[in-house]
Amino acid sequence: MKVLDLQCVHAHVFEGWFASEDDFAGQLARGLVACPMCGDIAVTKKLSAPRLNLGATREPENTKPSDETRRDVAVAGNDEASLQSAWLAMARRVVANTEDVGERFAEEARRIHYGETQQRGIRGKASRAETESLMEEGIAVMQLALPEALKGQLQ
Repeated sequence: MKVLDLQCVHAHVFEGWFASEDDFAGQLARGLVACPMCGDIAVTKKLSAPRLNLGATREPENTKPSDETRRDVAVAGNDEASLQSAWLAMARRVVANTEDVGERFAEEARRIHYGETQQRGIRGKASRAETESLMEEGIAVMQLALPEALKGQLQ
């Protein structure tokens, strides 16, 4: 199994697992490799070092991190890859825990708000005017752009 570092034209970096280099090239040529952030199929392979597991690692004797180590972890957690990963995890959670009502979003949000149907998390599409109208009625809504890739089956 080959693990490749990939990047779309929008500079989103992600990882892909392929049976071989030929498998990657074939999937790329058929438009099957897409960025999980934006769904773009203009993907290139980045240079990457091989990952080798040469045996079990030993636990350090002093497992309590020093103050200096804690600062380094906090800074490292703010890099672009970490933010992309956190955003994708959040977007997957939204998709998994909400019902897609599509173009009926404003209508369904009102029905839920006024107790005409069961309370549940929904997502869908609404115009700016519909969104503003919902907010004026006191209905909590939030605009969130979800990649099309998350709405289908992920491999």
